[in-house]
Amino acid sequence: MPQPSVLAALLTALDSGRIEVVDLTAPLHASTPVIQLPEPFGQTQPFVLEEISRYDDRGPAWYWNNFRSGEHTGTHFDAPVHWATGRDLADIASVPAARLVAPAAVLDVREEAAADPDFLVEIDHVKAWEAVNGPLPDGGWLLVRTGWDARADSAEEYLNADGTGPHTPGLSPECARWVAEQTPVLGLGVETVGTDAGRAHSFDPPFPCHAHLLGSGKYGLTQLRNLGALPPAGAVILAGPLPIVTGSGAPARVLALVERS
Repeated sequence: MPQPSVLAALLTALDSGRIEVVDLTAPLHASTPVIQLPEPFGQTQPFVLEEISRYDDRGPAWYWNNFRSGEHTGTHFDAPVHWATGRDLADIASVPAARLVAPAAVLDVREEAAADPDFLVEIDHVKAWEAVNGPLPDGGWLLVRTGWDARADSAEEYLNADGTGPHTPGLSPECARWVAEQTPVLGLGVETVGTDAGRAHSFDPPFPCHAHLLGSGKYGLTQLRNLGALPPAGAVILAGPLPIVTGSGAPARVLALVERS
């Protein structure tokens, strides 16, 4: 007798609804928030769609567009080469395909982030998660649920900046280094505009999530949505960035597979 097919069983579970596909991707459009850097630093471009033809003289039977976008606009995947600490490491096209499918741990700190937009995840927060849910997944993602995706339709609320700079939650420098160097995860995923906290420019080192994780050959996922539909442990993430040769990152469609009873 042939052995039952694992892929056939997966398809059956998807068809029956026992496995739900959850879209973690923010829609990409002209109003998608983009990170704002102070002068004199260069800025990433907002997303722009340029129509080529739409069933007209430019193309009577087809509709299509060109688009312009920064690599780090919208829901996107950070490759190690994005940061100076990872300059000799992988570009986005070199990320192994097998690493684009991985388990997830979801750390829920919504209450803390609602009370303090500058809230920082510490090592003890992650260890408390492990005490309840088991070890962080080997070769998986640590996803931080802050509730920040609820702000994503307003760039002003999402970036949450004032005269002192942006105020958004993230990891402390100590936690960023620990996640990069002492845990088995392959990367960090967040709901905010970037993997670092809004005030990370003043940390030591500046932007420690970028510096430590990318410098360790790990990855980042940003501007995620719908993390509330995922369990603390057990979901599987499918992250599909554009394989831009020599690229530092790319917009990505990020999905989660969640088993339902």
